[in-house]
Amino acid sequence: MSVTETRPLRHNRDFRLLWAGAGISALGGTITSVTYPLLMIWYGGSPVQAGLVGFAALLPMLLLQLPAGVFVDRWDRRRVMIVCDAVSFVSIGSVAISLLFGTLWLPHLLVVAFLEGSAQIFYRLSERAAVRNVVRPEHLPAALSQNEARSRAAGLLGQPLGSALFALVRWAPFVFTAIGHLIALVTLLLIRKEFQTTRESGRRDVRAEIAEGVGWLLRQRFLRSAVLLVGCTNILFQILSLSLAVTIKNHGGSPAVIGVIGAASGVGGVLGAMSGSWFVRRLRPGVVIIVVFAVWAAFMPLIALTANPVLLGAVFAGMSFAGALINVMAGVYQVQVTPDEMQGRVGSVAGLLSSGANSFGALTAGFLLASLSVGSTVLGVSAVMALLAVTAWLTPVIRTTQYREGVST
Repeated sequence: MSVTETRPLRHNRDFRLLWAGAGISALGGTITSVTYPLLMIWYGGSPVQAGLVGFAALLPMLLLQLPAGVFVDRWDRRRVMIVCDAVSFVSIGSVAISLLFGTLWLPHLLVVAFLEGSAQIFYRLSERAAVRNVVRPEHLPAALSQNEARSRAAGLLGQPLGSALFALVRWAPFVFTAIGHLIALVTLLLIRKEFQTTRESGRRDVRAEIAEGVGWLLRQRFLRSAVLLVGCTNILFQILSLSLAVTIKNHGGSPAVIGVIGAASGVGGVLGAMSGSWFVRRLRPGVVIIVVFAVWAAFMPLIALTANPVLLGAVFAGMSFAGALINVMAGVYQVQVTPDEMQGRVGSVAGLLSSGANSFGALTAGFLLASLSVGSTVLGVSAVMALLAVTAWLTPVIRTTQYREGVST
């Protein structure tokens, strides 16, 4: 075995560049996701308008996941990611310019949120599919664990940074994010390794390729069950996120308080992600799902019982720690068992099933909070979470599935 093959993951230059560039993009996405509802709630908008912007940002998960997977498998993944950073730079920059001139137009925000959400889908699918080609197979769990830690760190930094920049001047978060996408684009240009294996030159009908990806995932009993269950929880977390913002505002808090709670959540997520590979080596994937769902079901009702930022930060930190474990587990399992030429499509199908309805979660949150109290909304979400935890425990394939050795071909 050569010296290059035995070198640890931290010496993999291309992975470091990929990791850093994607981290900068993720940080920008977190900052804008924090800033959109702040614009609506603190500057003349309403929870319904905040829900509409959240709906626009998440709608691409429902509309574009499947075709995005096909094109990620067809096109050069590095070029796709470069285009995504360019689109985000231009669209986010347009919001910064608009706010700089004192203009806040809801239709403009809806379009930009949709474009940014679309770019994030193509970018995320491309990067997830590329990792297996940039690192050695034995480094895959550690690489995906580091990726999850990076995403959680983006949340940790993005929440307070977005809130602080917004408190400083409304357009600052958007300028910061636009510049970040430009830097991320440069890191992609410096990577030497290819992001995919050799592709067949022939092209089939898009619908046939989508059907192939859908059919493959639906035949995987564990993946099918897991992503559907996680998809239901993602809807609940969209409602909880907006509930938190309304709670803080109703009790006289500022956007900075949300940033502090977000930072606590980020710390929990980073710790969960950093320990994710340890849990992957020791626990079956289904055990991780069942335990995490139980933790979420126990923690969610606490959000209805307090407006104390310290307690809320602790609750969100615990839930974020648990969520990071699920993300690492799911990433390792999916990438291991999926053929490289189907990584984009399978990732897109999994993303659609797990996150496609998030847009309706954001929209539902706005209307629920406009008609019900925050406490009633949160307790209802908690009851649904408890039901999902019981469902996971009663599903045989969730309890018994093991990780697979090696990489599926």
